[in-house]
Amino acid sequence: MTDFNIKILEELSNEFGPSGFEWEVQAILKKYVENFADEILQDRTGTLIFTAKGQEDGPKIMIAGHMDEIGFQVAAITKDGYVKFHQLGGWWDQTLLSQRVMIRTVEGKLYPGVIGAKPPHVVEAEERNKVVTKAKMFIDVGCTSKEEVQELGIRIGDPIMPDATFEIWERPRITKENKDSEEKSSVTLAVGKAFDDRIGAFIAAETIRKIKETGLSHPNVVYGASTVQEEVGLRGAKTAAQMIKPDIGIALEVDIAGDVPGINETKAPAKMGKGPTILTYDGSMIPNPRFRDFVIKTAEELDIPFQLSLVPGGGTDAGVIHLTDMGCPSIVIGIATRHIHAHNGILDLNDVKNAIKLLIKLIEKLDKETIEGFTRI
Repeated sequence: MTDFNIKILEELSNEFGPSGFEWEVQAILKKYVENFADEILQDRTGTLIFTAKGQEDGPKIMIAGHMDEIGFQVAAITKDGYVKFHQLGGWWDQTLLSQRVMIRTVEGKLYPGVIGAKPPHVVEAEERNKVVTKAKMFIDVGCTSKEEVQELGIRIGDPIMPDATFEIWERPRITKENKDSEEKSSVTLAVGKAFDDRIGAFIAAETIRKIKETGLSHPNVVYGASTVQEEVGLRGAKTAAQMIKPDIGIALEVDIAGDVPGINETKAPAKMGKGPTILTYDGSMIPNPRFRDFVIKTAEELDIPFQLSLVPGGGTDAGVIHLTDMGCPSIVIGIATRHIHAHNGILDLNDVKNAIKLLIKLIEKLDKETIEGFTRI
């Protein structure tokens, strides 16, 4: 372990855990944080909470990333042995055809399958120009009858996850200062599934680890939270926040990397590798402006690269955290990630490093008087 534990990130990314079925991946994180957390708690939805106590009666800081990934459930089994499915979380139809998935039975067995639809060779010409929707797709597990699928133990309600494997990519970066000079460097990228939002839960855990292992002096009680069922309604964050009753909230999320072809930067301004993002607005919350500005100023003082971003069409765990009790000033810190809500995302690990660095400094600087100032009239 240096800046952060890549092995744990790999295990979290690869593990099974669609919304509502997160306990196996939560067990990995629980075993890890037991090595350094002051206390480990959980609520009845399955959200995991782990603490770093500074001042016992200090402000409660909740830093939360959700552990669930988007996936599917078995909706029906056809007489010919194909599995129909419905989504857990938001999927874009065009990302699905020919992708591999894993179906988990009640006994815990995993069966691979391939998402398919009627082949184009037998589709009428006018139909070929139309998007194939999920309703017309199926999962092929290699069976020829409903009875064969049932023999595997697959039944209605069984969860399904994308089949993708974590990788590390080392890539060059060439920065041109002018037409006659350029600077060469390299970056380390993580590639895999479920970065939305296991990268957030991972950052929360690594922040707690660094606080404890460095003996950081701070006047707060920090609650790291690995929440559940965010993709289907911010559910675990709601119950966990009710349990913690935080004074300040920070949601840790992916952000949309707009540095891919076809995206206008006014729609998605964040870019992979340019630092963690600080959301100025999302569909579930207007961040507390004074808290947001405090975060910006802290990043500037430390010379931590950051990006301002907004996601009008989405929400985060902060959407329910900021409404806890009488209200909880909250913000969102994100990691610009390419290809979210698909089988494989890509992110720059240097953004993760800088997000952890920023969080630790925020925890060190926040105190009761500062937090109260965010809402003082």
